[in-house]
Amino acid sequence: MTNRPSAQAPTRTPQRLDDAIDGGIGESPLRPDGALKVRGEFAYASDLWAEDMLWGATLRSPHPHARIRSIDVGAAMAVAGVHTVLTAEDVPGENLYGLKTVDQPVLASDVVRYVGEAVALVAADHPETARRALERIVVDYEVLTPVLDAERAAHDEDLPKLHPDGNVVRHQRILKGDPDATAEVVVSGVYTVGMQDQAFLGPESGLAIPAEDGGVDLYLATQDLHSDLKQTARALGLPPEKVRMTMSGVGGAFGGREDLSIQVHVCMLALHVGKPVKMVYSREESFYGHVHRHPAKMYYEHGAKRDGTLVYVKATQYFDGGAYASKTPVVVGNATTLGVGPYVVPNVRIDGWGLYTNNPPCGAMRGLGAVQPTFAYESQMDKLAAELGMDPVELRVRNAISQGGTIPTGQVVDSPAPVAELLERVRALPMPAERDTTDIRELPGGASNTTHGEGVVRGIGYGVTIKNICYSEGADDFSTARVRLQLLGGEPAAMVHTAAAEVGQGLVTVQQQIARTELGVERVTIHPNDTSVGPAGSSSASRQTYITGGAVQAACQAVREVLFDRVVERFGTAVGLSLQGGKVISAEGVVADLAEVLGEDVIEETREFHHRQTSPMDADGRSDLVQVQHAFSAHRAVVDVDTELGLVKVVQLACAQDVGKAVNPEAVLGQIQGGSAQGLGLAVMEEVLVSDGKIRNPSFTDYLIPTILDMPPMEIDVIERGDDNAPYGVRGVGEPPTISTTPAVVAAIRAATGKNLTHTPVAPEHII
Repeated sequence: MTNRPSAQAPTRTPQRLDDAIDGGIGESPLRPDGALKVRGEFAYASDLWAEDMLWGATLRSPHPHARIRSIDVGAAMAVAGVHTVLTAEDVPGENLYGLKTVDQPVLASDVVRYVGEAVALVAADHPETARRALERIVVDYEVLTPVLDAERAAHDEDLPKLHPDGNVVRHQRILKGDPDATAEVVVSGVYTVGMQDQAFLGPESGLAIPAEDGGVDLYLATQDLHSDLKQTARALGLPPEKVRMTMSGVGGAFGGREDLSIQVHVCMLALHVGKPVKMVYSREESFYGHVHRHPAKMYYEHGAKRDGTLVYVKATQYFDGGAYASKTPVVVGNATTLGVGPYVVPNVRIDGWGLYTNNPPCGAMRGLGAVQPTFAYESQMDKLAAELGMDPVELRVRNAISQGGTIPTGQVVDSPAPVAELLERVRALPMPAERDTTDIRELPGGASNTTHGEGVVRGIGYGVTIKNICYSEGADDFSTARVRLQLLGGEPAAMVHTAAAEVGQGLVTVQQQIARTELGVERVTIHPNDTSVGPAGSSSASRQTYITGGAVQAACQAVREVLFDRVVERFGTAVGLSLQGGKVISAEGVVADLAEVLGEDVIEETREFHHRQTSPMDADGRSDLVQVQHAFSAHRAVVDVDTELGLVKVVQLACAQDVGKAVNPEAVLGQIQGGSAQGLGLAVMEEVLVSDGKIRNPSFTDYLIPTILDMPPMEIDVIERGDDNAPYGVRGVGEPPTISTTPAVVAAIRAATGKNLTHTPVAPEHII
């Protein structure tokens, strides 16, 4: 039986000192994959290759909503080099999958619900041959009326029902205090957030190899091996043990790899033809082949006393989930529970709606469910500060939640919540130098010689956020780790084996640091991630350092206990045992070399780590422990705006964030910088433009993301207020900086222009 240690698993040995060995907790060792990536030698999933390999391709729907009358694959099969063409009739198992709701077909069989939905598959001996064959597949469609407006989908019973239960994925209400409360000062607004793409550089790709036992081995880039395994095995009609998955190099993820893409398709083709098959999406296909951030429309009303104390918040939120549910239920849960922000609000009424439409499917993206409401409530706080004649930071500090406060569900925040401190710290960070008017490259659009400084105004804005960490609402969130300790070349070495996806966040290094800290050995290797070890959950929700880190710590402690039992048997010493620098240490001093105690034996232990159990909300949004942990960050943005041309240059971003414990300080800074870049992108440039259900800018030519010229210098203040419930006191790092950047940048543009600016990203036409 696998042990289930609590968040603070008891041990009979004292905690080691962090600095007892190089590369342990609190240090910043080099990433083992870093040099390879910098030199361009790292193998990504798109680099996979096998002898006698075929290439797979996908036929996709050109319509947002249509009925499939017939599919004729004869002409495609006649193309030289084509080995097979598959349709829904060829799905060997259940023709449905989904993360939370099993509602999406592997291949459309009767209707298509969005532009880009998979309809048929081709395997050929060359990728161009496969694509030419796709053009010869004839599909007879009966075009149907699409549902394109999420707000209408929530309330209009006359619209077509896209799924058997209608068009509502989830409706969640949050009620706290008096829902009809009134206040002396009231401000309201309607805020919209555009659809954002994860914009990872490595396209969806994978290689499936049929096995002699009738199963299949799949090598792929993903965020959650075991979730993929469960869904893929069901669709293939195979037992899970016959679908073996191994992680390949991942070129970024940010939530866009949580849903299936190529997994079932490439396995179907490989099993059908009896040969290895590889699939790689083009950039345009990638835009259609993965989910995006939910666009949202939000109605907010804030009431306050004249001294700035918040009295109530009322909000209605609409999230366009697109054709299938994906993570929409979680988005609604996060958006409603966190919908008033990191503030004390005695009276709350929030209605959150996640809707089906015939727009592209939306799902997980960094900051899941918190990005959209943060833009709304932070815009409201600025509007309220202006109405009251107060400094916007002072208004936030006055209402900031702290440890012991409650979120609208009734859950008590039982770990540090230094919101006011973060705001004060970020305000105190150094400001950028005054604008150099002699160098036009320093001006908005100056690199293209579009302005010479006329009408350029500087603005300053702030944003702060609260984000839940790990899974919530009763999910049994856990991870599994297997740790082996043995002698290699006469030296003690550890190996860590988990299924946790390294998607660029640095988890591979964190696991090594934990093993070094717990076992006192410098040599630690990471076993390739695969499904031969227990689940680790998704690399999302800022959870892996907390959850997989906890599992690695528990497995290391179990190995240590076995080792210490041997020490007691051989040396009779049991007082204050620890491992440091390859030696067993007691209260009296060195007991033995670790190599001497290990000998030729191998000690291997597997453990699961489960955080404290959360609980679902009732119909009115009440739950004493709906979320495991909360994280907080604050941003200050300084921008220059050419008010005549509508051009924006972000001059500086400053961030203060509580990380609980900086396991790897340099990686923490990288996470804050990277998250801030994505938040900046959403503020001023990133939007997937959808018209009549079709993506109009499916390329990095037309979908713009920040480059090195757009990302300004950053001032970062990291504080460590440890969470006693978490291993080492860690607090999720990756998501909060993405969330608080966007409202800060937009607030700075408002300050420079005097414009209301209720939509993000802000475009030039919004300014001029």
